[in-house]
Amino acid sequence: MDELTALEALADARKADDMRAYHKTERRYLGVPNPAIDDLVQGWRAERDLNQRLALASALWDSDIHEARVAAAKLLTQARIRPDDEAWRLIASWVPDFDGWAIADSVMIAGQKRLVADPARLDQVEGWLTHANKWTRRAALVGTLPWAKMNNPKVADLAVRERVLGWAGQLTQEPDWFLQKAVAWWLRDLSKRDAERVRAFLEAHGAKMKPFARREAMRLVEKT
Repeated sequence: MDELTALEALADARKADDMRAYHKTERRYLGVPNPAIDDLVQGWRAERDLNQRLALASALWDSDIHEARVAAAKLLTQARIRPDDEAWRLIASWVPDFDGWAIADSVMIAGQKRLVADPARLDQVEGWLTHANKWTRRAALVGTLPWAKMNNPKVADLAVRERVLGWAGQLTQEPDWFLQKAVAWWLRDLSKRDAERVRAFLEAHGAKMKPFARREAMRLVEKT
């Protein structure tokens, strides 16, 4: 595949070893930095229609190379994709395969765009909360971060925000560091817009959170 060849041409063996040690997930790493991936993806996206981009993203993901999976997600990271049902289907199909934060976050940045475009997809996301894979459960919060960051939410957006806070409350019962961090991250971002709601959440659920997660959630609240 020409696109994989282009990625491999930028490989750095020493950086690849460092990335493998850092991410602690067994797969092939090339040692290509994100800005270089961005440059490649920009060109690939400009040269292809939507169906071609979807096919390329699928092939890159199936290679199971770290940078190729990141590139697959970046190919689908656009606010406007019309129609976008197939893009969402592909993104959602990758979620059960998550095995670390870096690829998961790249995919869910793309997923955020599709969820904002059609919040009805949150019904599917809610099902991730009971998945055996902790990274899939975590993705439910990462994918819904836009609702924590809205400065002028509409009534429907506030309803989504409350729904996701219910999910976050559910996840506080899990001791895993990454899940606790995801809850804290959501609350921290929300605290910039609605500190009182974060205080109420912590009053209800804070006792189930790890100390580091409570501190992270409160970091900006204490400044308000």
